[in-house]
Amino acid sequence: MAHTFGSLAFTTVVKELQERYGSRRQYERLAAQGASYQGLGPDEREFIGERDSFYMASIGSTGWPYVQHRGGPKGFLKVLDNQTIAFGDYRGNKQYISTGNLLTDDRVALILVDYPRQARLKILGHAKITERAEARNLLEVVRDEENIFVERVYVIHVDAFDWNCQQHITPRFTVDEIRTILAPFEERLQTLEAENARLRT
Repeated sequence: MAHTFGSLAFTTVVKELQERYGSRRQYERLAAQGASYQGLGPDEREFIGERDSFYMASIGSTGWPYVQHRGGPKGFLKVLDNQTIAFGDYRGNKQYISTGNLLTDDRVALILVDYPRQARLKILGHAKITERAEARNLLEVVRDEENIFVERVYVIHVDAFDWNCQQHITPRFTVDEIRTILAPFEERLQTLEAENARLRT
């Protein structure tokens, strides 16, 4: 069943705060426009496919939320269909907090950020964990590099998503992004250095 983001995130108390601070009418209009939500579209698929990291929140049996950074090769978070995403759980520090939390409460919240373009996508969903021994077909889908060991696969049913505003996202660039930006300048510099060497001789 599809939901709008507000129907899940905007509790009674949240709506009261929106009313108090003057944003409730705006979100009511957005909720009316989002009534035909059909899941992840082309923009969301492209955005997800370009990410090399995201943050995922889960809830433990103590009631405490836990936020974990997930990283991997660009596109390691896969879009399986318009309401399903998946990723391989790479071997890490062996705390298993997110995995343990999801065994008692399968709800997750993801935030994906494109820092150079100052864009942010929030996703709410329910996660199912499949251990490596049972995830043969899924392993082929989520594996990007042979040398990264995948312990299990997370498959997330997307219940709702929301594009967040661009305010307060500080632009940051990965090494690869900086190399891409600098490539034309480096090529020009090499050309000039070669010309300079010819002129000296």
